[in-house]
Amino acid sequence: MKIYSVGQINNYIKNIITQDYVLRSLTIKGEVSNCKYHSLGHIYFSLKDETGTIPAVMFKGSIQKGLNFRLEDGQMVLAAGSVGVYERDGRYQLYVTSIKLDGKGNLFEEFERLKYKLNEEGLFDFDNKKPIPKYPKKVGIVTAKTGAAIQDIMNIARRRNPYVELFLYPAKVQGEGAADTIVKGIKTLDTMGMDTIIIGRGGGSMEDLWAFNEEKVVRAVYEANTPIISGTGHEVDITLADYAADLRAPTPSAACELAIPDIMSTINQLDKYKNYFNNNIRLKLSSYWYRLEKYEAGLSLLNPQAKLENQTQYLSDAYDRLKNAMNNKFNDYKHKYELLSIRLNGLSPTAKLVGGFGYIENKDKPVTDIKDVKIGDKLDITIKGGRIETVVESIKDIE
Repeated sequence: MKIYSVGQINNYIKNIITQDYVLRSLTIKGEVSNCKYHSLGHIYFSLKDETGTIPAVMFKGSIQKGLNFRLEDGQMVLAAGSVGVYERDGRYQLYVTSIKLDGKGNLFEEFERLKYKLNEEGLFDFDNKKPIPKYPKKVGIVTAKTGAAIQDIMNIARRRNPYVELFLYPAKVQGEGAADTIVKGIKTLDTMGMDTIIIGRGGGSMEDLWAFNEEKVVRAVYEANTPIISGTGHEVDITLADYAADLRAPTPSAACELAIPDIMSTINQLDKYKNYFNNNIRLKLSSYWYRLEKYEAGLSLLNPQAKLENQTQYLSDAYDRLKNAMNNKFNDYKHKYELLSIRLNGLSPTAKLVGGFGYIENKDKPVTDIKDVKIGDKLDITIKGGRIETVVESIKDIE
């Protein structure tokens, strides 16, 4: 028994399909589904009808020549190309070289029908849009309890404003009964006093997102009293709920950013402003305190009380200096007086009235010569200890 490798079998099947005359060049009619534009410029999608699905790819080189419109889910198209095998995955797919529109798929037709109907009723009017609260405290979320959408919303909310309360209503967002749970979630959160409600889910095909196109969901969004932000799918995905919502976001993450302000950045910026203003205030206060001290010093020099105190002090010092000067002068004069007194006393006649000497006066005139005296004159003789009055009885010359 011969044993083959997986690659050999895939290559064998590829050769069979490639050599088939019908599969080398054919045109397939079907509805576009799961359409994705790759970053390199290729388009990956599926063609489906009521009996089945076939994967397809259109490379960038073929797009430039064989596609003159934007390919989207729900479009009914005629895709020309060949069927080949992608050996790595061991699956066959349609390699498309050109695509033409062939009417619209059933879902796309229903989408356009509902869009026209609800728009005519005014459900999409901008005049009816409610403003989104700038600083919400409670935000409701209608989405699946598991998946990337709720995780992204929680992470972003925690980063932007951890003080906002989040209330999740876990709803089915795809498949049978999904629309009913979305409607119930909107109505439940609308009665709980939410500031804002976010509805949405991650990306997918038109079928995956269809619950957000159903009329009951669109009407629930429009009739809610709470402002609603719709973030359904990727940026290129648009649902009827997006039209009815008060604000449309390209993704659930973007919806969270629109609902919850980046308060942490604001707080950090306010802290910077606070530090900036505090530093400026301190500098200003230091400058003003310096000026105040300078003015106080200048004012103190002009203050009458200060002047009076200075003059009083000056007068007191002057008094002390004058008093000291007068005392010094008095002591000098006193000393001179004592010296002069001693000298004068030495010259005083009375100072000599010792040892038998005396001072003789005749009619209050000193007797300095014998001729100053006559017999019968009354003489006053001053000697030590007293005064003697006498009468001249005789006068004798001394030769």
